[in-house]
Amino acid sequence: MLLLKPDLLLRKLISIPFVLLCICAFSQSKILEAVKAEQAPVIDGQLTDEIWSKATVATDFIQKFPSYGVASLVKTTVKILYDNSAVYIGAYLYDNPSLIRTQLTPRDEEQQSDADYFAVFFDTYHDKQNGFQFLVTSRNVQTDARLGPNLGDASHYGDVTWDAVWESQVKMQKDGWTVEMKIPYLSLRFAKKDLQNWGLEFLRFTRRNSEISFWNPVDPNVSGFVSQFGQFRNLKNIEPPLRLSFSPYVTGGVRVLPENGGYRTEWLRNGGVDVKYGINESFTLDATIVPDFGQVVSDNEINNLSPFEVKFEEHRPFFTEGTEIFNKAGLFYSRRVGATPRGYDSVLQIPESNANVEIKKNPSVTQLYNAIKFSGRTKHKLGIGIFNAVAAPMSATIKDKTSGDETKIKTEPLTNYNIVVLDQALHGQSYLTFTNTNVIREGTEQRDANVSAFDFNLYDKGNNYNVMGTGRYSKIFGPDPYDGFNTMLRAGKVSGKFRYYLQNVIKSDRYDPNDLGYLLYANEISYSGEMGYYHYTPTNSLLNYNYRVGFRYARVYNPNAFSDMNLYAKGYWNFKNFWDLTLTLGAYPEDQHDYYVLNTPGRFVKRPAYAYVQVNGNTDDRKRLYFNYSVFLAKFNEEDKSYDLASTDLRYRFSNKLSLDIAVTHEAEENYIVLAGKETNGEPVIGFTNFTNIESIFSGIYNFTPRINLTARLRHYWSKVPYNKFANVTGTGDYAYTTSFKKPDENVNYFNVDAFFTWDFKLGCRIVLGYKNWLGDDEHLDPTTNKTYFKNFTQVFNLAHANEFTLKFIYFLDYNQLRKK
Repeated sequence: MLLLKPDLLLRKLISIPFVLLCICAFSQSKILEAVKAEQAPVIDGQLTDEIWSKATVATDFIQKFPSYGVASLVKTTVKILYDNSAVYIGAYLYDNPSLIRTQLTPRDEEQQSDADYFAVFFDTYHDKQNGFQFLVTSRNVQTDARLGPNLGDASHYGDVTWDAVWESQVKMQKDGWTVEMKIPYLSLRFAKKDLQNWGLEFLRFTRRNSEISFWNPVDPNVSGFVSQFGQFRNLKNIEPPLRLSFSPYVTGGVRVLPENGGYRTEWLRNGGVDVKYGINESFTLDATIVPDFGQVVSDNEINNLSPFEVKFEEHRPFFTEGTEIFNKAGLFYSRRVGATPRGYDSVLQIPESNANVEIKKNPSVTQLYNAIKFSGRTKHKLGIGIFNAVAAPMSATIKDKTSGDETKIKTEPLTNYNIVVLDQALHGQSYLTFTNTNVIREGTEQRDANVSAFDFNLYDKGNNYNVMGTGRYSKIFGPDPYDGFNTMLRAGKVSGKFRYYLQNVIKSDRYDPNDLGYLLYANEISYSGEMGYYHYTPTNSLLNYNYRVGFRYARVYNPNAFSDMNLYAKGYWNFKNFWDLTLTLGAYPEDQHDYYVLNTPGRFVKRPAYAYVQVNGNTDDRKRLYFNYSVFLAKFNEEDKSYDLASTDLRYRFSNKLSLDIAVTHEAEENYIVLAGKETNGEPVIGFTNFTNIESIFSGIYNFTPRINLTARLRHYWSKVPYNKFANVTGTGDYAYTTSFKKPDENVNYFNVDAFFTWDFKLGCRIVLGYKNWLGDDEHLDPTTNKTYFKNFTQVFNLAHANEFTLKFIYFLDYNQLRKK
């Protein structure tokens, strides 16, 4: 037994209350009492209005990075007011003016920019899960985002695709810089109550030392971001004006398409309107009528050698803004709405089998009649979301060259897409969510679909442990009806230095949410887990680091058989020079049984076991020259097989207005197994290929002002697929090589240029001039004469290209401003 001297014991006992007092003071939420303004301040960035003297003050910011728990190295004071129209923020960010970074960036792109910034966060329902972020850089560039349990954390600030209309101005001062913000209730939602208590947080980012500091401390050892906000209390009797706005648009342009050795010209013209209507303080109805989605960045198309569908990013504003509640269960892949008609490819193949037929019209995009979103949250923290979209029927027109007769072929029927979500926020970060997606197509012989899902996420009172799970049921109606299910259960420790989890996933072989969602593959039972140690306080050479080990063991659901197993260990180090490094060592110690590549139920192909190493890293993004890199190398237990993947992204800031970026990815594998085709008896044949994929993306941006910028992006993708040999597959997944089957080598090129000049000439109002260039239907070059990447790149310019010029005008109309006028 260890005995302590009386004086030492006494000193330890006396110190305990002081330690507990510090811990309690540090862990308790800071509070600001709300002050209702008698007169709104003028938003000019000066903080000279007398009304600011009546506002309560927030100060004493605490670092989250690089030294958690330490007072911020720069002084910040923030004042906040409200009235019946908006919330007003005034911040004084003290600093040496010569040290303040002031790079211009486009809206919503403050990450990796060379600019200081300030942000305010609101948890208006005070449910510690959902919220809003409004950020302003030292050059008055705005970023806004929606916060939620599945929308990022303090380092990513949620979903920045959401855009709101609000005001801000900044001014440089002799001892720092100041910012004023007006956030109208048009851009917020909150419960209908006479007395409001909101969650509140302020953030300051100082670029020169990458310091992130918060008004209410945000502990990286604690799970959750919104749950660590301070409080904004006693907002009384808010009577917001009618929340109604319109954004009418007109667009016009010309598209020139290669066709039959010549070119066909299409004149583009469209018009429509987006409407936002605040039914009350809590709920908003968003609608788009005759939407136009032409001015979006081109998809990163690839030569897909896998049996799985490629998932593309969403760039259309209506489907990226305010859709967080519809995505909570992961069942909403918005690219399904307004996608390429399902009969589009079959029409393209008609002239291949009948040379006497030509295609006169074959729309590649399904037109939408309208789409609506209804969402909000009650005072009892029940979130309700309803999404509905109606897609027009689409038809192609083909012409008989001899008779001149034209025939219409329906490629997509009239379709209705619907989502209903009920999301109940519980104590802390816990929640329960019910989601139903439904797709109905016109015609008794068409395929309809319905998916229902229940998700739960529960935390203990101390926010240390978590249990989460899902239960989903899909039903397909039509000529070939079937159903399936998907479950997931996960439990673990989510806070503290030591964290871990165990997870089980079951996806039946007929589970299918893909009419409105996206599922890479079904027919799986998997068990996975991870354990890690996370250290967030600086050491002599590191800012923070973590170590993790994990596993994944998978079987197919039908038949119940082994699929694959993965073991891995990871280390992450963030150095004091602001470089970081991630090292992963792993292995698939047993041959994988691939049940998907043959596209034949119950049949599999053996893929050899392998070990791998992966290295990822980033340099100091404060510098003009910045790059990140990733290298993945695999060592198989077969000598004639290898795999490597290497990528790098190099960015250089020439000035506070101009920056350029080059990203290159190289991927190659020897004897990669693909489905090459089928024998005449229907037996699948696999091909072995030494494929090489190289992607290069050149992009740049020039910012004339915080509201005017020019962006350009050029992408070239090359895929070389030479076939070495072919084989049939035995019942044990082994190879029976054959010389009777042949398939030509592939040499595929994709090329895109996207350039946009954007002018936000007024709040919510925008003019966009766009130019797009892409390859026509001819994307294949002769593989025998074009063997290198640069040969393919230069030859691409000799192929026929399509071109498009568009001009779009959007004007924002607030009903309350119209009424005043």
